[in-house]
Amino acid sequence: MKRLLLAAVVAGLALAGCGTTKPTDTAAATVELKHAMGTSKIPAQPKRVVVLDTDKVDTALTLGVTPVGAARAGELTGWPTYFGAEATKDIKEVGTLQEPNLEAIAALKPDLILGSKFRQEKFYAELSKIAPTVFTENVGKPWKENFLLDGQALGKGAEAQTKLNGYQQRAATLKVNKALKISVVRFMPDHIRVYGPESFSGIVLTDAGLARTPFQMLEGKQDKRFEKVSPERVADVDGDFVFVAAYGEKAAAEQAKITAGPLWTALSAVKTGKIQVVTDETWMTGIGVTAANKILDDLEKYLS
Repeated sequence: MKRLLLAAVVAGLALAGCGTTKPTDTAAATVELKHAMGTSKIPAQPKRVVVLDTDKVDTALTLGVTPVGAARAGELTGWPTYFGAEATKDIKEVGTLQEPNLEAIAALKPDLILGSKFRQEKFYAELSKIAPTVFTENVGKPWKENFLLDGQALGKGAEAQTKLNGYQQRAATLKVNKALKISVVRFMPDHIRVYGPESFSGIVLTDAGLARTPFQMLEGKQDKRFEKVSPERVADVDGDFVFVAAYGEKAAAEQAKITAGPLWTALSAVKTGKIQVVTDETWMTGIGVTAANKILDDLEKYLS
């Protein structure tokens, strides 16, 4: 019941504080939206949107809005493949998440820019001179609240709530083996991570009623999103079932090297075949409703 009620709670969070909107003096043409950097007057129905994080690519496409431009994650090229090539073919690249290209953004003549205080706070003033700009506070943990706020900014608030409710309902009723303790491992170019309960994929696993390994609960840690693990401590990533992803080509090469080694092959999940490589763009960088549903697809496929 708690999970079924969560959508209503999230809706309340979006409408109280950061998600507050009210008509301006031009009524139907613009609205005022409160967000992490203050209040912005934005188009009621924006037509040319630039997005500066991967979650906002997912959000826009989920709600039927194709951004005219988007920033990319540093180790990635192109756009999410899980929407299909046709859905993303017209998106122009405007720098990276940490270093958006202001000239490229201005050249697209956007009427709305979506970003996050966590990533692009130092660029906010300059971005606001280009177009009305709305920032969420952070990324990852508050992804549901972010989805609703960005949905309001896109003029799709009601549709965003419906999409989130649908995901919540599906996750709460997912038919999977809930006796398993799940491990989530991600190879980075220079280290290994395990993902905790406050990461995007960790939240989806919790929504689906799945337990985590004790190590990946990150008890006593202030940041419960992830923890770094050295190759020498790879035994710490073991679990009843292990999902593995890699962030970019360099990380995939590191994954191939370590998973061929004796410490990895000694994992109980490897010995029993309870391990599955999954797509990084859905489990890690998607951070939106469509990506979350793709994770649920994987859970149904491998844990039923």
